[in-house]
Amino acid sequence: MSKIQEVADAVERGKAKLTAGLVREALNEGCDPTEILNKGMVGAMGVIGERFKNNEIFVTEMLAAARAMKKGVEVLRPHLTAGRAASAGKIILGTVSGDLHDIGKNLVGMMIESVGFEVIDLGIDVPIERFIRGVEEHPDVVLVGCSALLTTTLQSLRDTVAALNAQPFRSRIKIMVGGAPVTQAFADEIGADGYSANAAEAAELAKKLADML
Repeated sequence: MSKIQEVADAVERGKAKLTAGLVREALNEGCDPTEILNKGMVGAMGVIGERFKNNEIFVTEMLAAARAMKKGVEVLRPHLTAGRAASAGKIILGTVSGDLHDIGKNLVGMMIESVGFEVIDLGIDVPIERFIRGVEEHPDVVLVGCSALLTTTLQSLRDTVAALNAQPFRSRIKIMVGGAPVTQAFADEIGADGYSANAAEAAELAKKLADML
């Protein structure tokens, strides 16, 4: 088994300390940092995402894999001096007003961070004004991710996206949405730029949207 495959295996098993050590070993053996990231860790999380989508694993297992990847990325980041993963940009994340759920948001944050974004997490029950202020306080933000986990907070998500769409900074950001009751059709209806059904897809979506700016 190659060292990069060992990294992938450790991520899939959710072994954070082991992943960090294997990434160091891979670097010491001369493996390319981008290959370690993409073939080792992002690839592994793609597998985990599919298993989660197919109900083969639980949220706790996906969180463990994401934590393992995060530890590996911490080791890898200084070596990613060039390329997309080192300069993906900043994203603001938050669960909309009235919603106190954060497991999905946290998982998305770890996944997006692991592919090179700097995540500014506003937390849960985030009022519209806080999303707006977050973008204004960080002029280098390229993405805003809004999460709603309850059917009853879909209106809050709609209002948040509408408010962001009305801001002068709208042309320099992309808005992505997600959460259990959210669908692609709803995302299109409220004027979001993208929707993802799970954390693995969210990371890919973030890269795609950032590349469009």
